[in-house]
Amino acid sequence: MRATVFPTVSRRRVIDIASLLSPKRSSAHVCGAGLFSICTNFSWLGDFCLSVVAMNTESRAHESAPGELSLVLTSLAARAREASRKLAMLGTARKNAVIRAIGEAVLGDARQILEANAHDIAKGEARALSPAMLDRLRLTPARLKAAVEALWSVAELPDPVGEILREWTRPNGLRILKRRVPIGVIGIIYESRPNVTLDAAVLCLKAGNASFLRGGSEAHATNTRLAASMGAALATHGLDGAVALVPSTAREAVPLMCSLERYIDLLIPRGGHALIESVVQHARMPVIKHYNGICHIFVHREADLAMAEKIIINAKCQRPGVCNAMETLLVDAPLAPVFLPQIVAALRAQNVEIRADATACALLSSANLHMANPADWDTEHLALIVNLRVVDGTEAAIGHITEHGSRHSDGIITENSKEAEFFLGVVDSSTVYWNASTRFTDGGEFGFGAEIGISTDKLHARGPMGLEELCSYKYEVHGTGQTRE
Repeated sequence: MRATVFPTVSRRRVIDIASLLSPKRSSAHVCGAGLFSICTNFSWLGDFCLSVVAMNTESRAHESAPGELSLVLTSLAARAREASRKLAMLGTARKNAVIRAIGEAVLGDARQILEANAHDIAKGEARALSPAMLDRLRLTPARLKAAVEALWSVAELPDPVGEILREWTRPNGLRILKRRVPIGVIGIIYESRPNVTLDAAVLCLKAGNASFLRGGSEAHATNTRLAASMGAALATHGLDGAVALVPSTAREAVPLMCSLERYIDLLIPRGGHALIESVVQHARMPVIKHYNGICHIFVHREADLAMAEKIIINAKCQRPGVCNAMETLLVDAPLAPVFLPQIVAALRAQNVEIRADATACALLSSANLHMANPADWDTEHLALIVNLRVVDGTEAAIGHITEHGSRHSDGIITENSKEAEFFLGVVDSSTVYWNASTRFTDGGEFGFGAEIGISTDKLHARGPMGLEELCSYKYEVHGTGQTRE
């Protein structure tokens, strides 16, 4: 197999790790099903640059031994740490110029990016990925353009870095300032959606952080091409290494990344239960989890039924394969005989499969509803499937959400303000709604521009994570010679 490299050849050494991927080594997917070379001191992507040399969906590539992979990741992380120091000193105008350059580079490379994405889609179809997963993976010209426009919108947002959050003077004359600062290097581990590669890198950059990205195997060709485009733009601004992409899809890369606390300040995993549990188990640095979206809507007995139908159809059907789509519909018992026939007909008109509890099935015996099984209430379907349960009042609805929800997004539909305020105050989710679709839990919809994800944690960040959530703070103490007694 003949390797090709990008024209900007290193003045130092080229590490060709093809030999590390021989059949004698342990087998694991690298670059999807491709062979890659890592070149030191390339102008794009810091001291380590990924060059995809071949793609073959019929063959299986081989991974380097864990020690060798650890060396590669450590070197990438070290360069990201070095770049983070440069980013922390950049002014707003310079950061915005870099963001615009990244967008222009991505649009200029649109053909190559879409070709790489078509390769990933073909692999995904061959692996029988679910329609929801393929939808998350797919890039179209319109989606790519929208992703770039989202990046450019970040350039228009206020820069949080340097903002004084609080200022006061002590009786001894010490002046104390609490100032917002970058976190440093943020590692992001995610699945499927290649637009996350762009969003994460640019949001981190605007907040003065370097990013260390590890995407899923299903999007590796797309992510590699996106990283190349971003790296070229960063190099022109002297920011080599500010965006690093893990060049392996092997599972070993995740625990190895979790061990790099010397270089990575924060990890943000976005994905399913297994991924997040693995990161939490192995991480030596703080973790902000972006967990499942088991989102609920409760239709209270005093709801406007036309409004309820409109909201439910939007929350379930507008884009079912995303984390803020409704998965469970709760209907207040006094309303059920009237509203269930209406909403079941509306959902079936959208080809939604309904998995209902015994009460709903009895009320609609002629509708031949599927009986929900216990696992359904704890499942993020990410498809045109909805759970349906009849509950007796707001407290019962909250009890169900507390037991089965994921603290993501949950809503109530009612004209009774006291019931709504009770629901909003008690439901322990990152975002709670009154008479609106859960689909609005999104950084763009909240006015944050692009988002790093939706945190289901409580500490440091919660809900859609924008620029402010990608910052920390420090105290500056200004004195005039004071000493402590």
